[in-house]
Amino acid sequence: MSTSTFGLLDAFDLQPGAVTDDGTRTFTARHQVIPSARAYGGEVVAQAVTAVSTTVGADKAIHSFHGYFLRPGDVNEPTTWTVDLTRDGRGFSARAVTGVQKGKEIFTGLASFHTGASSLSHQEPAPELPDPLSLPTSADLLAGSDVRDAHYWSYERHFDIRHHPGAVYTSVAGPRVHRQVVWLKAFQALPDDPAVHRQALAYLCDYTLLEPALRHHGFAWADEGVQTASLDHAMWWHNDGRADEWIALVQEVPISGHGRALTQGRIYSADGLLLASVVQEGLLVLPR
Repeated sequence: MSTSTFGLLDAFDLQPGAVTDDGTRTFTARHQVIPSARAYGGEVVAQAVTAVSTTVGADKAIHSFHGYFLRPGDVNEPTTWTVDLTRDGRGFSARAVTGVQKGKEIFTGLASFHTGASSLSHQEPAPELPDPLSLPTSADLLAGSDVRDAHYWSYERHFDIRHHPGAVYTSVAGPRVHRQVVWLKAFQALPDDPAVHRQALAYLCDYTLLEPALRHHGFAWADEGVQTASLDHAMWWHNDGRADEWIALVQEVPISGHGRALTQGRIYSADGLLLASVVQEGLLVLPR
């Protein structure tokens, strides 16, 4: 269970601000204070998704988002989100969003919304996955650890996170492969509104996306000299599901080099429905 006094829904609680003559809207958001003092990337993406979603009617749902992290966010400063109502059509709507702290842009993105339509469909089946309850919790793995982020990883994140094969918090458990599965479930019961669960999927992705690159090269988050940062984030929502039930993030990093790593993920419900896909490039600096 998370002991943070700043809940997951607090991250989505954007306060409305001014509306200009052309319809541009602003919102203000707060951030969870975490040991790095930098706003968690998934929280930033989720707030951008929340801001744009607030400006679109209930007949359309977000289906894709593409964003860039421009500067680190300060957890002690609010972020002002500005949403430009780029286009509203019969089937699709488009929005542009920018996050600003102390007069400087920290994030910018584009989102597309669709009414949806009946059509033929297929999906990549979920791989064979272990039972999440058979895997240790983060708190189990970090019991007795004195690294800086141990308490945050164990008790202050908003999701129960369970790794296969093993976690990479303080050491690399399991084989050095460039893929992994992470089971996640929100500690907090969430409202039934599907939009909230789409925001939650955006939130959780950034926790572990770069981990397969660390695993492959034999490094852990806590190792001295390891430096990572999210550079961009692309996400597509395919089906609705609940983030307060077990979901599997199936990840791989097909390439790393030149100080960067490209990571890909597919998010499945426990019964194998493909909920979303995500691609991200991140900064990856490792000791030699």
